[in-house]
Amino acid sequence: MIRLSFPSALLLCAPLLAAAPGCGDKEYVRGTQDPSIDNAAMSTGLDKRDIQKMLSDNLNDLRVSSVMNDWRSRGERVQVAVFPIINETTEHIEPALSATLGETETWLVESGVATVISRERQQQAIAEVEGQKGAAFDQSKAARYGRQLGVKYIVTGKIAGTDERTEDERRVQYFFFMQVIDVETSAILWQHKSYVTKGVR
Repeated sequence: MIRLSFPSALLLCAPLLAAAPGCGDKEYVRGTQDPSIDNAAMSTGLDKRDIQKMLSDNLNDLRVSSVMNDWRSRGERVQVAVFPIINETTEHIEPALSATLGETETWLVESGVATVISRERQQQAIAEVEGQKGAAFDQSKAARYGRQLGVKYIVTGKIAGTDERTEDERRVQYFFFMQVIDVETSAILWQHKSYVTKGVR
């Protein structure tokens, strides 16, 4: 076993100490300490602010849509399921998209016009339609899943992107589509697209 004197051990550990929180020039901060921390783009990838902006744009459009007006006029809550948002980009944003499902469910519940079916029941419906446990959500079968759940409407969507480059610039445009599907007819009753653009120049 090799033993080091205290000064030698301190010299070996100095680089590690410098990298520790509170050492060197870096300082870790929370958004509550510095609200502007969410403002700067750190890359051309999607971040929380981008996804929140697109979700808000879509839900604000849904709020004033003929679909919501119809639901309000019924005098009773309609049965709705919020199915996964499909990620068609190269970004690893599944955790953020999962959060948007919860936010959309909350938004619908707070609207006072919808009863939202839990995601646990959705997994059961998918398994029953696909004939296997743990089956992946297939957006083309959303209406079938909805019928299995006994809901009237489904809210779902997808995020896609385009990437353009020149010698010294890059522009990435992201599109967030959301739609309401009538389970009985499979008709799209409402659809809206929101987008953000990120770039390097």
